[in-house]
Amino acid sequence: MYAIDPSRLDLAREFKANPYGEHSPDLQYLLSLMRRPANRPFHALVMTEPFRRWTLALLDPTAPGPPQLTNTTFERLADAEWHVFKLRWKALTGEDLPID
Repeated sequence: MYAIDPSRLDLAREFKANPYGEHSPDLQYLLSLMRRPANRPFHALVMTEPFRRWTLALLDPTAPGPPQLTNTTFERLADAEWHVFKLRWKALTGEDLPID
């Protein structure tokens, strides 16, 4: 398993500034690691109102069925993406991301 270097805060800042579109090779690699779930639950987003509201969900690749929705919702997709990025960062590094 590849590891994420928690000192690479530059990559988190790059994602926060531009969550969509082209990314640097290092950020693209990081996103590939974050988006490749292991056999453990991981956070994702579910569009609960078309293009207006997204809900944080927990997906378990070992359990069949729909995602488990949480009570955390977002009205801006960029805010939702940043929230999931921080959760996945913590899951993969064991450290909170010190950027708001």
